[in-house]
Order: sequence, then structure tokens, then C-alpha cells
Amino acid sequence: MTALEHAQGSLARASLDSCVKCTICETQCPVTRATPLFPGPKYVGPQAERLRDGKNVDYSLDYCSGCAICTTVCPQGVKIAEINGQARAVMKAQNGVPLRDRLITQTELEGKLLTPLAPIANWALGVKPVRKVMQAVVGVHADAPMPKAQPQSFMSWFKKRGGSKPNPNVKSRGPLVFFHGCAGGYFEVSTSKATVEVLEHLGYEVIVPKQGCCGLAMQSNGLLDSAAKLVRKLSNQLREADRDLTIISSSGSCAGMLRHEAHEIMGLEDPELMDVGSRMVETSEFLAELIQDGEFPVEDLRAINTSIPYHQPCQVKSQGIGKPAIEVMETIPGVTVVESGQPCCGIAGTYGLKKEKFDIAQRVGKPLFDMIQATNPKLATCETETCRWQIRKGTNAEVIHPIELVHAALGLSSVPEGASVSG
Repeated sequence: MTALEHAQGSLARASLDSCVKCTICETQCPVTRATPLFPGPKYVGPQAERLRDGKNVDYSLDYCSGCAICTTVCPQGVKIAEINGQARAVMKAQNGVPLRDRLITQTELEGKLLTPLAPIANWALGVKPVRKVMQAVVGVHADAPMPKAQPQSFMSWFKKRGGSKPNPNVKSRGPLVFFHGCAGGYFEVSTSKATVEVLEHLGYEVIVPKQGCCGLAMQSNGLLDSAAKLVRKLSNQLREADRDLTIISSSGSCAGMLRHEAHEIMGLEDPELMDVGSRMVETSEFLAELIQDGEFPVEDLRAINTSIPYHQPCQVKSQGIGKPAIEVMETIPGVTVVESGQPCCGIAGTYGLKKEKFDIAQRVGKPLFDMIQATNPKLATCETETCRWQIRKGTNAEVIHPIELVHAALGLSSVPEGASVSG
């Protein structure tokens, strides 16, 4: 059975009969708050699914951002976001996928093309007339947040330094596998570097196998069969390193694809994927466990004075891991974490890039932007790359992964603006 066939007859559909129409999902949906174009997760999800039976659907479904907050808050365990994601895939298979949606899902290809041309690419993406042409021709909004191309990919940096360099001054803790994701490989390279260097400081050998795209962007745009090919290939690549090792990722959304979405939305039950997903751990989750077990060298952390806003992305919330990033950051002396209290930043992967959804994404994100500007207008933290791009665009703050604050506290880099070192 293909991923699309699974979407047409998914077992997630069986959960809709547990819907008691309490409307909790409606009250928590960030998109419903922002636009009347989306009638709400209950309406397009369990309520409409009873009538669809694998057939075409109302186009209003496409205004669902796929944030999965509806599934997270449902007291009855209805897989609302999964049902909606599957219905969107069926709709696009029947009506056709826009060229724009096919182009913006090519994240690995974009990274490979932009990295050698980083200065030119960054200049061009900052020129308003160029962006206006992109909006008219491709359909990506002229003001949508764009990643900054880097002159060197993560893998190029890793190979140039000669692979992993565990700290010789501490007892070896053995090997780990690192999964960087497309954005962590080409755009948010500093996050991937910081992750490797912190793990090495703790005494781990970091193995980085050749790895491609997880297919998340394709999945969220309804291209399920294409996404399935990518995630299956990636699973085999990650297994080539070692089939027993823990896999660490600082890309919260890509980790979620392997742990949750490929199985729940696309119905993939390949033993290879299930194995990789069971060993996948987000970086903050991994460090929090070390701290709880007394295995993190807290004494190595220098004090950093800051009150730092923290926003947990939707795709990290949906993994059900709690909020380990808060514990990790507040282990650093002097750090006070202020949780955003907001459900979503609005970007939802590629959702907020699209010209017809950009304004909606900005309205969804505005309460978060306001909170950050009121708390610390220079510095904030968040675990996923596209969310960081959205928040940077909306606040002008520097937005980092929590691992980068740990990296600075260990003295491996300077403290970012918006924080200071004690003494």
C-alpha cells in the first residue's frame, strides 16, 4: 500500500467516532483565531471526514496549517491533525499540486544550490523587486521569512576538521549518531556545529553518516508518496552508522517526522523507520536526561545573566516529550526562561511562505512576537529552524536553539547579545 492509499483509507479515520464535539480543538486552533477562511479543525476534520469516504474535500481544508495542536489538546484522543493531513493529500492528488508547493519542498536541493552562491543568494533574497518577482511567478510572498545561505555546509565543516574530536580530558562516553536535517545542514549550520561540540565536550564521539532529506516539507504539502521515498532512504542511511546507537537531532521538526508523522500520517511501518524513530532523541531531551541522572558537568557552566523567551514549536509539542529545553537552560546559573504561552509562531514549515497564507501566518505569530519584544527584544530560543526564521522576521531578535546557549555557557563560544556573563 502506498502512503497515498493509506491516506484514503487510514485507520486514523476510525478515531473520529470518539469525537464528542466538545470544540476544545476549535478554541485552541491558532488559524481559526486568525482567519474566517478556515472553519476549524473539528469541521474539516472528524465532522467532514464522516462524509468524505476518500473522496474530494472542501478547499477550506488547505487553510489548516498542520500544527497538530488540535490532536494534542483533544481529550478523546481523536487524531484530528492526522485526518486533516491525509485528507489534504487526497485533495491534492485529485486536484493537482501547484508548482510552488513542489518547489518549496525541495529543501536539500535548495541548500546545495544556495551554499556555493551564499553572498549572491543572500543579496538577491534581500532585494524587494526580486522578491516581488518571486511572489508573482512562484507564489512565495515577498515578505516571507527566508533562511540565510551559509558559505559552508555542516558536512563540509565536519569533514574539514577531520570528523569527531571528543574531549580528551574527560572519560569517553562512547559514540552517538547525529542527524542534522536539511536546514541544519545548509542554513542553521551554527546550531549543528554547537550540538556536535557540546556532545564532544561531554566525552561523546559523534558519528555523522551521509544523510538526505526526511521528506517533512513534502508530507505537509500532500506529496505523501514522494515523502515516503525520502524518509525510507534516510532511515537506511542513519542505520548504516550503527544499529544500536542513540540518534541525536537538533532539528525538532525533522526528528518529529521520523518519530511520529511518517508513521501516523503516512502509515509507514517499515522496521527500519520504526527502529530509527525509536532511537531518535531531540538534543534538549537528551541533555535533560543527563542532568537528571547527574551525568552532566553542571560545574563547567559559567553564569549567564538573562531572562530569555522560549517558544516550543508545534512539531516538538506533538511528540509528547514535555519541555526539556526549559530544564536544560535553567540549569545554567543566572538564566531565567520565560515560556511564550503561545500555541504557534504561524510559519508551520512552508505554510507561512505562501502568498495566500502569509498574512494569516503573521496574525497567528503576532502575540508571540509581542511577547518576545516585551521580554527580551534581543534574544529568544526555539528548537526548529523555520520557526526561528519566522520569529527573527517578526521581532528582529536573534533566535537560537537552546543548545547554543549551553554551548556559550560551557565557554565554547561567546555569549549572544541579549545576555551577559557574570563577573
